[in-house]
Amino acid sequence: MNEKLGATRHHPSRKLETFPNPNPERDYHIRIDSPEFTCLCPKTGQPDFAEIKLDYVPDRLCVELKSLKLYYWSFRNEGHFHEQVTNLIANDLIRVLDPRYLKVTAVFNVRGGIYTTVEVEHKKS
Repeated sequence: MNEKLGATRHHPSRKLETFPNPNPERDYHIRIDSPEFTCLCPKTGQPDFAEIKLDYVPDRLCVELKSLKLYYWSFRNEGHFHEQVTNLIANDLIRVLDPRYLKVTAVFNVRGGIYTTVEVEHKKS
């Protein structure tokens, strides 16, 4: 086995890491597109593929990208309805970041001739 490759291997994780917002004095959007999200259909066990689009305005914290990638990866072998997994992702990000604004859009690939898009939006009061 290539030692260098083995040293960089990571595992799925539900731990979302953060770092301080470098410009908390202003509102600005951070948009992150992840076109390779997968989970399993809870009815058939077959894979569901989606693009997860995250758009948020940070308050004090920003999400660290590698932890977000490993977080998304943690759903790969779990069965979730589209609505459930999109809300779960939004809830976890809201809990960790407490953003001024957040929108998670999950665009699922076709299944049975039907495309599904689920959007969850949050605004800090």
